[in-house]
Amino acid sequence: MPDPSPIAVRRLPERFEANDQRVIARFFQVGGEARIHSIVARVAALSEPQVEGLLAQVRADFRPRHRTIDATFKRHFGYIAHHVPEAEQLSEARRLLLGSYFTMEYAIESAALFNPSIVSHPDQAGVESGALRFIMSLRATGEGHVSSIVFRTGVVDRHGEIAFDPPTRFVAKMRVDPDKRFDKHLFFLKLIEMAAYSDAARVVLDEMPDQFSHHELDHKITEVRARPNSPRPFDEAATNMRWLARSNYTLRVPDGSNADEIVIFPTSENESRGIEDVRLTRFTDDDGSVRYFGTYTAYNGFRILPQLFETEDFRTISIHTLNGKYVQNKGMGLFPRKIDGFYRMISRLDGENMFLMKSDNVHFWNDAQKLVGPMYPWEFVQIGNCGPPIETDRGWLLLTHGVGPVRQYCIGACLLDLENPSRVIGHLDQPLLVPQEDERDGYVPNVVYTCGAMTWAGKLVLPYAVSDSATTVATVDLDELLEHLTGQSKTCPLPDRRVAARAAK
Repeated sequence: MPDPSPIAVRRLPERFEANDQRVIARFFQVGGEARIHSIVARVAALSEPQVEGLLAQVRADFRPRHRTIDATFKRHFGYIAHHVPEAEQLSEARRLLLGSYFTMEYAIESAALFNPSIVSHPDQAGVESGALRFIMSLRATGEGHVSSIVFRTGVVDRHGEIAFDPPTRFVAKMRVDPDKRFDKHLFFLKLIEMAAYSDAARVVLDEMPDQFSHHELDHKITEVRARPNSPRPFDEAATNMRWLARSNYTLRVPDGSNADEIVIFPTSENESRGIEDVRLTRFTDDDGSVRYFGTYTAYNGFRILPQLFETEDFRTISIHTLNGKYVQNKGMGLFPRKIDGFYRMISRLDGENMFLMKSDNVHFWNDAQKLVGPMYPWEFVQIGNCGPPIETDRGWLLLTHGVGPVRQYCIGACLLDLENPSRVIGHLDQPLLVPQEDERDGYVPNVVYTCGAMTWAGKLVLPYAVSDSATTVATVDLDELLEHLTGQSKTCPLPDRRVAARAAK
């Protein structure tokens, strides 16, 4: 065990644990066409009074568990309607009842709730002066160890005290927007990066408008394929373009849902076995506008793929593939603003050391340099980031994770130069957080880990996971932490200054 940190850490009593009562309604894959036809035939044999009675019973059982269960049944009926003879002639009740047979519940948080990341909330209306509303993402794991992303909200007051909003009973799965538009130039660049830009792809893209939908792309591919002089081979190009379109999509929150009801559930083939470890960044553009990015790991059961989501309000979220020579491994943390005109990101390309990447396009990363490697015994196995860098007057505060003997994970910190983040100006020689005795047992023992912290009221607000099973929160005096990193004190974090400036106006 490493020596205890000389920095005072206050562990809070809040604890977020597995909860098998928070469920989403998913489409139920009952089997092949024969199984579908059998179910449809059995429901077709019911009289209309039987249908209405059964539907009333199903509604009574499941309406208390879902805000819009009828809309779910209707949507799931639509998925199998082409198997139903004269589907348009069926009564509304029979359609909904059929949809209920192709619906299943999935308990998204039944196994674990961990690896949090926290940022200020985009909506600060009604918050007391000196306080800040925040939004925190968590990795939720359910049946089959499939991971999704859920959220919690709360407020940290002017004294650094934290209060979480109690989550509601309901969960709202974000839905794919069928009207997503693609930028042709960006689509072209991504095809090149994939080594998938061919004569066949060129013909299709040349005839597309500057902005196009998935449906328009699919229609153009079908049209070009049918031409007698279409370039060959064509199938591979069509597959690549359709895969790229499916991997870049937009999600929308169902109407009437709160932020802490949102769940981002795996949608594309890349994510089929889980969405893991979102690292949230509140990003300020050069013009002062704010948007939120989340880097995360998509897993399909065979390989990982770093991805990126982007949103302004957590109501509409755009999902993007990340591309480039250095888009590898896990744990990418985006800086909250550009430096010298470039996006910057911390990554762990080789699974052992931390790297600093830069790019003029947030979707493409082809420039990287080693930042720091394992230095102390508690991080001899590997070092990586524990969330995006946090801007302070004294430098970029970067939380790290270190892996030591018996694969124990601890949380540390280093400090990077504000203008030249490739220069490390401070590095704790002992970890900030070490698993305590009551934190050592869980799905993955001996682990404390975070995907992102924030500063407020002179405190570092640090939510962290306990052995990949649950999540709790700690706070650290920011002056004390930075004094250990730099030997200087009385530091005011820039986010506090910006809020003070806004309040003065």
